[in-house]
Amino acid sequence: MSPSLNKKWIHDASMPVYIGGAELNVATALAKWDMPVKYFSVLPDNYLSKEICEELATKNVDISPIEFSGSRIGIYILAQGTDLKHAGVIYDRAHSSFSELKTGTINWDEKLSGVSWLHFSAISPALNENVAAVCKELIMVAAGKGITISVDLNYRGKLWQYGKDPLEIMPGLVEYCDVVMGNIWSANSLLGIAVDETIHNKRNKMAYLEHADTTAKAIMQQYHKCKVVANTFRFDAGAGIKYYASLNTMKKQFVSREFFTDFVVDKIGSGDCFMAGLIYGLYSHLPPDEIINFSAAAAFGKLQETGDNTSQDVASIKSKISYYE
Repeated sequence: MSPSLNKKWIHDASMPVYIGGAELNVATALAKWDMPVKYFSVLPDNYLSKEICEELATKNVDISPIEFSGSRIGIYILAQGTDLKHAGVIYDRAHSSFSELKTGTINWDEKLSGVSWLHFSAISPALNENVAAVCKELIMVAAGKGITISVDLNYRGKLWQYGKDPLEIMPGLVEYCDVVMGNIWSANSLLGIAVDETIHNKRNKMAYLEHADTTAKAIMQQYHKCKVVANTFRFDAGAGIKYYASLNTMKKQFVSREFFTDFVVDKIGSGDCFMAGLIYGLYSHLPPDEIINFSAAAAFGKLQETGDNTSQDVASIKSKISYYE
């Protein structure tokens, strides 16, 4: 839900509604780019869920894994133009169908049939201890099947409210992951990877990239299954944004072009769009420099779109890369 503030949402009796969420935003982007995508979630068995599923199906997202149980759909409320990382987000996900997941209730062998890549985000295990255990159950089955596993280290402090520190949960999940995406600050919050608290004082791109290199190497050293780490950097620049990213393989760091805009429509889903670009590039076996440029350009392009999902196609993303050469 995305209200226009200063009481406009009250006077207009209107509030825009978007179907989204971290993993779903990744799924819809990949489907837009002609990748075969299945999406798992849990929804109540009612007409709202039916319409959501029908909409996702029109976007070429395979909704067959979705389970129907419980009584409500999870919601978050964020004023238009603001950022999920800021204090303005209101989560209303308690007692949602998804939040009531429990281990031993889902046939993961069946859900993962035909799957070669599994993606999840740190938002899911942030909901409660049961969902965190379900995430562990899922990725252990996936790892046993030799499925590539990726994770987005998106830290949402307002969600980690069930008595467990992220450091008690996330390391046990990341140890099964082949691909890790985040930034130097989320790696600190979720994995305990050291971060230089004075890095902002340096105001130096090279310092940020060197830190990203150090963070990536620490993650790969600590989690031996991980072979790829991506770090994003998004800084406010007046009313606009400066954006770049890095990709570390076992051998080398690759850095994207630097993108800049003086006008942002919506910051929501930018990181998810980056994650989708990362999966797209790795799944397509693109060279690392192309992967990081495509991912960063996709994330940057999402800043000019309203709502959670991107409508960018592959050609438009590649044109942004060429423009910023």
